[in-house]
This record gives sequence, C-alpha cells and structure tokens, in this order.
Amino acid sequence: METATLRPDIRMQEGVMKKSLLCLVLMASAASAQQFSEWSVPVNVSQINSSSDEQHPAISKDGLSLYFASNRPGGCGGSDLWVSQRASTDSPWEAPVNLGCSINSSANDLAPNLTADGYRLFFHSFRDGGCGGGDIYYADRKNRRDDLGWGPPRNLNLFGRDADAPLVCGGVGSTFLVNTPNTDAGPNHFADAATGATLLYFTRSDQPTMLGDFDIYTAELGADGIWGSVTRVNELSTTPYRDTRTAIRHDGLEMILSSERPGGFGGDARDLWFSTRARTLDRWSIPALLPNVNSASNDGGPAISWDGTELFFTSARPGGQGGSDIYVSTRIKISPVKELRLRYAP
Repeated sequence: METATLRPDIRMQEGVMKKSLLCLVLMASAASAQQFSEWSVPVNVSQINSSSDEQHPAISKDGLSLYFASNRPGGCGGSDLWVSQRASTDSPWEAPVNLGCSINSSANDLAPNLTADGYRLFFHSFRDGGCGGGDIYYADRKNRRDDLGWGPPRNLNLFGRDADAPLVCGGVGSTFLVNTPNTDAGPNHFADAATGATLLYFTRSDQPTMLGDFDIYTAELGADGIWGSVTRVNELSTTPYRDTRTAIRHDGLEMILSSERPGGFGGDARDLWFSTRARTLDRWSIPALLPNVNSASNDGGPAISWDGTELFFTSARPGGQGGSDIYVSTRIKISPVKELRLRYAP
C-alpha cells in the first residue's frame, strides 16, 4: 500500500497550528492564575485596638466591616464579639461597637467568621448549654448592612433542625457532628464555586479547653441541610502541635493558618503559615512559613479580604497598645501575562 505524505507547506501549516494552540493554552493558564506581590510589613490597626486583648479578626466581603473578639470593658463578660466599620476601603476604621448581649454571653465568645453573602455569622463560645468545652455557633440576620441586627445564636449541631429540636452532641472525635465534649473552634466558612460544595473549616482539640493539641478539620453541608462528614485535613495538621485558625482566599486556592509547628519564626510561639493548591479538588500543599509578617511573639488568627490584598491577624508583638492587637498587611495584584509569543523557524 502506498503511504501518503504531506507536502512541506502543509506540514508547516500544521506545525504553526499546533504551536498556536499551545500558545492559547499557556495564555489561558496565565490568565487564570492570580498573582500577588509579597505581603508588606504589618501595621497596627490602632483605631480598633485597646489596652485589652483584640483577636480573631474577620472582614466582610465589601471590606467595610471588621469583626473581632475583645475582652475590653463595656462587654457582656469575658471576650465578646465587636465590630468596626469604615466608609470605604481607603477610610479609617471607626470606633468599635459591641454586638450586644443577645449574641454575646458572660463566657468567652471568639473567632467570628462571616459568610460571603453577609447573612450568617459563625463563631465559637464557651457558654453554658453546649456540648462541653468550646462549641461553634451561628447567627443570622435579615439585613446584611446591619452589623447589629443579628438574631439569637444557635449551636451548630442544631443547624437545619427544628427550633424546638433537642441538642445532640457528637462523641469525642465524631465524624458525624461538629460539636463534641472537647473544644471545637475557629470556624471558617467556604463555599466552593468550582464544585458546589459548602465546607466549614474548623479546629478541634483533644481537650475541653483552649489547651492541648488542635488539628484542622472540615465539615460539609449535606443535602439534608446538616453539617457532617467531619474530616481531619491531614496535610495541614501536625499532631502533637497546635494548628488552629484558618483563612481561605475566596477562590479556595490559598490558605493562611496559625500554627505552633517546628520551624517557625518565633521558636515555640505561634506563627502564620501558608498553603496553596492548583484546584479545590486537590490536596493542600505542605504549609510554609509566611514571609515578612511573623514576629518572635504569638502571631495568629488570620483573615483575608475578598480580593486577597489585605491580611488581618492578631499579634502580641512589642509596640502595640497592650495585650494582643490586630495588625494588617497588604499586597497588590500583579496583572497576568496578556500575551505570550512563540518564535519558530521557517
């Protein structure tokens, strides 16, 4: 049988088409990968800090409301949830306001976290009536612009259940329910636009206090409206070291977390680490120490703005206003490559 061969001019056209296709693929990849500069040297958010402890910041999607926990005077007892507002992302923060005793308790209420739509607030609390230790709670509001309009909080194990349903607690290490006799804390809500899954990252202790070994877990919102399928995130957890609060960029491809794992900047102190992944279906990379941000003191409780350019966190470093303060570090977006050119010989 005679074998057909392409004329040289046709072979050249075919080669050009293949290289053009490769160019388009590379351009698409470059456009989809958001790039940022390095984080800046942190600045104390002096407008909201006090001589008491401020910790666990959470920033709204529009960047105009900053929630945090503080044990300053004027609260309901222990650490309370507070909020500060600003008129624009370039404006200074206004004086913080307590969320009120309808949501705060006489115990420690900590680690606020907002959903992207702004209608739900998660936090953890050591109040009475829970499963033991710290539990994760949630509260809803009808007007997402009303930072004082939150309804009464409910234990997360009651999520999706009738108003008069009894509280059911998970056993130690439960994979079916989030709240257990030990401390379950640091909620971080993530709605995955790529897969449609809704996850809650949180940290779980092996003790009913804020001491002990904390590891990072996820719970998934099931089709029945119940939070379950609790899974330890092995690549982010370093038993017996303390891995706690997480912050996830809105696309789910970058995480910043608090950890006391070896190799940190502050020796045995808590530091901020970062992890990335190419797709939300992929495992997280092994965390690396976040550059430019950490100190020899405890640094933790991160929160990333929706656009990924602001990092709020807690630090007990010298030079603050007393206790632990909230700091902010910034970075800028780097425009993706607009055009890639390939040269080829004739």
